[in-house]
Amino acid sequence: MLLSASPWFIALCLLVGLGYAALLYSAKAPWSRSVNYALAAVRFAVVSFLCFLLLSPFLKTTTTTTRKPTIVLAVDNSQSVGLFTPPAVLSQATQGLTKLTETLRGQGFEVETRALTIGPAPRPDSVQFRAAATDLDGLLAGIGEGYEGRNLAGVVLLSDGLVNQGRAPQFTDYRFPLYTVGVGDTIPKKDVSLPTLAYNRVAFSGNQFPLEAEIGYDGYAGSTATVQVRENDRVLQTRQVRLPAGQRRVKTTFLLTAPAPGKRRYEVTVDKLPGEFTLLNNRKFAYLDVVKGKLRVLLAGAAPHPDLKALRAAILQNGNFDLTTYLPGISPLKNQDFDVAILHQLPAVGGVGAEVLAQVQARRAPVLYVLGAQTNFGAYNALGTGLTVTPRGSQTDDVTPLPNPAFTRFSFEEDALRRFLAYPPAPVPFGEARLNGGAEAALWQQVGRVKTQKPLLVFGGTPARRQATLLTEGSWQWRLQEAVEHDDRPEAYDRLVLRTLQLLTQNANRKRLDVYPTQDVFNAQDDITFGAETYNAIFERIYGQPITLTLTDQQQKTRTFTYSTTEDGAPLHLGPLPAGLYRYVARATLAGQPQQDQGEVLVQELQLEATQSRADHNLLFQLARRSGQRLYFPQQLEQLGRDIQRANYKPIIYEQEDLKDLINLKWLFFLLVGLMTVEWATRKYSGGV
Repeated sequence: MLLSASPWFIALCLLVGLGYAALLYSAKAPWSRSVNYALAAVRFAVVSFLCFLLLSPFLKTTTTTTRKPTIVLAVDNSQSVGLFTPPAVLSQATQGLTKLTETLRGQGFEVETRALTIGPAPRPDSVQFRAAATDLDGLLAGIGEGYEGRNLAGVVLLSDGLVNQGRAPQFTDYRFPLYTVGVGDTIPKKDVSLPTLAYNRVAFSGNQFPLEAEIGYDGYAGSTATVQVRENDRVLQTRQVRLPAGQRRVKTTFLLTAPAPGKRRYEVTVDKLPGEFTLLNNRKFAYLDVVKGKLRVLLAGAAPHPDLKALRAAILQNGNFDLTTYLPGISPLKNQDFDVAILHQLPAVGGVGAEVLAQVQARRAPVLYVLGAQTNFGAYNALGTGLTVTPRGSQTDDVTPLPNPAFTRFSFEEDALRRFLAYPPAPVPFGEARLNGGAEAALWQQVGRVKTQKPLLVFGGTPARRQATLLTEGSWQWRLQEAVEHDDRPEAYDRLVLRTLQLLTQNANRKRLDVYPTQDVFNAQDDITFGAETYNAIFERIYGQPITLTLTDQQQKTRTFTYSTTEDGAPLHLGPLPAGLYRYVARATLAGQPQQDQGEVLVQELQLEATQSRADHNLLFQLARRSGQRLYFPQQLEQLGRDIQRANYKPIIYEQEDLKDLINLKWLFFLLVGLMTVEWATRKYSGGV
């Protein structure tokens, strides 16, 4: 027991209790002397203890916990392991890990199993090798984070060493011993494959576009391969490609003509050659968005600014845009047509750029406003963008972008979220920024580490004329920082700009029912999601409207889903779908009137796991050596168990101290009440008052 005051005060507490008891029981009483002494003792104890509690005493307790050493069995359950490891070897490996689990548990270890996609698994021999991609760094880093603070003795990694996603694990330091077990097959096989297809994602209707196929081969030097391009089982072109000796890869290019606008899927295949090991890597798909023509973008600013260069560079990354730049006083403004405008710090103080504002208003074109120090906020607030900004003087806040999870018009990739965290702060007007009816924030402002609900990127306006607002003139710093950190590839910034322009120009036809896929292209393992918006007769957003969505694949098989629009913008989750081109039709009845919307969605098959068939045991050797361990094979798992036991991993004893105020112990309260009750009852029973 510890005190927060000097122990000398205990004597004072005893004196107070003794004095109180003496004053109360020194007079003549109607009960016997022994009863009098007993009552005085009770009063002395109660009063002294109450005074003692005023000194804030507390109890110190120590709890001891013993944690056994933990071994994690990390199983690479990717398709390549199941496809290219001989079944007898794979069975020996999984059964050997199960036996190793029982052995280690018998020696006082805790043993848990982890896999790429399923997380914890009950037994190693219950793992199904179906994961569509291999990210060993993600698996190992996740184990390190999940077992932080626990007695992690080591990790046993079963893998073929083939990695196709994430960082290269052999260059990462993991803070635990790593024992690797090699499976797969390191013997080269006779095989022909299609490692990559190179093409532009966007093509213009009626124009020709190239499709470059890279052909890999082992054991077929000097042979000829037949390569075909198909669409919907219709052969478009066929090539006979020579496979030269002394090389392992060769390229061939098809020149195709883009058909009518829409989403297209082309299949490139290599015919089977005699004695070929597998046909799983003999085909690949190209996914194109065929458009009618380029979107014309007007980029206008109140004055020269680094933002203009950053926006221009982002737009020119996509061949689907024609860009015209205008600065007041530098060149005359031509009376030209455009589909969407970006107005940087316009409307401006002093009326600068009034002529370009007049053109935009006359054409009722969608607009992205970028606000800054030169913006005339009074004029901006009168434009009906869905956002009202009331700055307080010329002060600014420094913020970074924070995605709004409730915004579903387009989605942010995980990689983009990580890149946003590294963006430098950019200035926004300090003051009030209020969203008006129908407006949505795609990005919030994050001030330092404080996440706020203040808008940074807002979409508003009407379905007939959409408008967006970015509240900072410092986004050029984001693109520059991202380019420096990611080898001159500021993909997150560029995607944000392009998706903003695409959303502004999408479906601007006053549709009362608007249903759309949340991504341009999904992978076959993705959860396919659709967003929806419903409007009343005067184009105000309404919610709770039942919508029926019908998906039709290329074999004319249909799937039907029913859901309702909600105020939080929750999308419809369809789950994974087989690869292919799907057409959808959405129907709803709004105020008694039937409404319909339709479109297309592409689901692509990555086929990452079939690209390589030769195991990379050298990578596993490097991983084990970096942590001071070695590479094992399935027949050596008993030796692995002995080596783990020989490492002499010990349990860890943790001590936790807990301080508890004595006054918070409930039983003391009832004890004191009980003593005072006994004293009162005795006095009453003996004739006292």
